[in-house]
Amino acid sequence: MANARKVAVKVLVKIEKEGAYSNLAVADALKNGELNPQDKALATALIYGVLDRKITLDYILSQFLKNPVSKTEVFTLNVLRTALYQIKYMDKIPTSAAVNEAVKIMKSSKFSRNSGFVNGVLRSVLRTEVNLPQGDSATDLSIRFSCPLWVVESFLKDYGLDATKALLEDSLKPAPTVLRINTAKANINEINKDYEVKNNSIELKRGMDITENELYKKGLVFVQDYASQKAVETLNPKKGDRVLDLCAAPGGKSFTMACLMENEGEIIACDLYRHRVELIEKSARRLGLDIIKTRVADATVFDENLGQFDCVLCDVPCSGLGVIRRKPEIKYTKTEDLDGLEQTQKAILKTAVKYLKKGGRLLYSTCTLRRAENENLVIWLKKEYNELYHISEHAFMPYKDGTDGFFCALFEKR
Repeated sequence: MANARKVAVKVLVKIEKEGAYSNLAVADALKNGELNPQDKALATALIYGVLDRKITLDYILSQFLKNPVSKTEVFTLNVLRTALYQIKYMDKIPTSAAVNEAVKIMKSSKFSRNSGFVNGVLRSVLRTEVNLPQGDSATDLSIRFSCPLWVVESFLKDYGLDATKALLEDSLKPAPTVLRINTAKANINEINKDYEVKNNSIELKRGMDITENELYKKGLVFVQDYASQKAVETLNPKKGDRVLDLCAAPGGKSFTMACLMENEGEIIACDLYRHRVELIEKSARRLGLDIIKTRVADATVFDENLGQFDCVLCDVPCSGLGVIRRKPEIKYTKTEDLDGLEQTQKAILKTAVKYLKKGGRLLYSTCTLRRAENENLVIWLKKEYNELYHISEHAFMPYKDGTDGFFCALFEKR
């Protein structure tokens, strides 16, 4: 039987070295059945816990290391982080177990020479209390809430201190898995007998394997957060409409639109990569949503052969800072990785406008909370296209709305 802590360390190393997405890396690590349900829960809690608190954990560890954290070998560092997370944030795990298991993992690894080092650091941690900074400077907030300085500064600039603290605090809370009911196929009253249905959705705790859920297997539900659902409801495609989803993968918005359209009409769901388009196709078949047609397409390139549409959805590539409670590794993105993002967003919008028929509706959406990618793009779009009437816009704030952080703006072509 595999060891939950060792599995957690391996996944954390993979995320750090390869840039793997946490949700995919966790699912891949847990799918082989080597862990029992209790150990799966522990491994999941450790992986997301360390990702959530990495900056804080590294700040504490730095008080006990002779060399900078960045110079510590990655496997060894993640063993230390995992043990420290248990010591500081998991009350039900004895500190002795956290330390002993960390040493065992090191001894059974190719870095066994570092086992004494790990033991010494963790014993020092147990003897010494490290106080986190409690001030309201950007640096203090970064350490206390484990969020990179540039992200904290961005939130402070856009929203002020109180909202920033609320956003950062909420980002450390576990996000539920929200399953939208496939109303084109499912009977909500039947589902309501076994689950609490809220806004056409049910919630599962983070870490649960949804592919083992009977509703999921039968194609009666699909994954989509409340904010994303509400954005699609703002666009409000009608039965019989022709709809274009320019950046559709993994498909949740296309699926919700198909439900709103009662599976009548046409949805062209596009993505740049074939393997992501295949994911949409597979899920659409499972859900029985046959009005969804897929295409491998570059959203920045106009294709006149597609014709014009009643609704166009642009859920553009973005920094993703609205979903860091769900994918905490996103907050460790470097600012240089965002170079060119605004130009891509504008290019997609320019293409989208060309597809829109007169009287048609355009929805611009992101899963970030940076004004530079949201409100500023709306201002640009209004200046660029006089024929677009700005109907509404809304930023979903996790601490207010109980959703992912999300933004959407609705336009109509005169």
